[in-house]
Amino acid sequence: MTRITLPRPDDWHLHLRDGAMLTGVLPETTRHFARAIVMPNLVPPVVTGAEAAAYRDRILTALPAGAAFEPLMTLYLTETTDPADVAAAAASGLVKAVKLYPAGATTNSHSGVRDFDKVRGVLEKMAEIGLPLCVHGEVVDPAIDIFDREAVFIETVLDPIRRATPGLRVVMEHITTKDGVDYARSQDDTLAATITTHHLILNRNHILVGGIKPHYYCLPVAKREHHRLALRAAATSGETRFFLGTDSAPHVDPLKECACGCAGCFTATNTMQLLAHVFEEEGRLANLSAFASENGPRFYRLPVNTATLTLEKTTTAAHWPAKIETGAGPVTVFDPGFPVFWHAID
Repeated sequence: MTRITLPRPDDWHLHLRDGAMLTGVLPETTRHFARAIVMPNLVPPVVTGAEAAAYRDRILTALPAGAAFEPLMTLYLTETTDPADVAAAAASGLVKAVKLYPAGATTNSHSGVRDFDKVRGVLEKMAEIGLPLCVHGEVVDPAIDIFDREAVFIETVLDPIRRATPGLRVVMEHITTKDGVDYARSQDDTLAATITTHHLILNRNHILVGGIKPHYYCLPVAKREHHRLALRAAATSGETRFFLGTDSAPHVDPLKECACGCAGCFTATNTMQLLAHVFEEEGRLANLSAFASENGPRFYRLPVNTATLTLEKTTTAAHWPAKIETGAGPVTVFDPGFPVFWHAID
């Protein structure tokens, strides 16, 4: 198979930032994606329905001319989040999910949750109305090794939350371990999991061997090879509980290439070509539509897009810019480290 047409894909985990960065990176997503779940970890975070509406307006204002793209808004869960505001924002159709960041787990997560008992009321309201909880699944205990934080989170935080809140719909975002894959498969259809493009390609050696590669550093950090292989098997399986969330996360180069570099890989530009490469390698190209275009909408109870995207393999390697120049500064595009011969045909 050298050509595949699929419903226009969606990105179920995307960072767009704000201001000049938003304006600079948004066209990279709208080129191929019809919709995206937009992360709320701005400074200050998007906590209320009113703040989500204002952020959505800024995104729509920044859209390139002629772009057909719908931002799907989320709220940032804090220990003072008002359940009634969450319910009203969901009922209006504005907000499609609430994002849980354990405080200190990743970029701009300092306003996140420390005491999970303090968000019990919000979670119960979300279970009642069917609003998904998107979870950054890592513990922040300094005694826990960074490569074990996802597995420990599942055991000590996520599973207890699900048992205490029957019916709560949960998305395990950007899973990076076999533990995450196995847990997702063990649960009912109220739980799903997103997988990023870069975690299908990277293991921890790519970050560290031959010198530190700052543009491969992300959170959750890439793990051992057997975890990467488990993610590839899950993503390409066609199982409805797994779908694409790129976690494309732009940072300007000076903040990546420094003594304490920011976490994040910017993959909005080339995700679809890279996914075609990965799915072809696994002999599962026919399942790309399920992963990128079908499973996510069904979990979020939205229609599959009617517009399409065609990917074609040729004998000429694909090219994309090494950097995206934004008003905030240059952002390096994710480099898989191998040639890719798939091209997106708009």
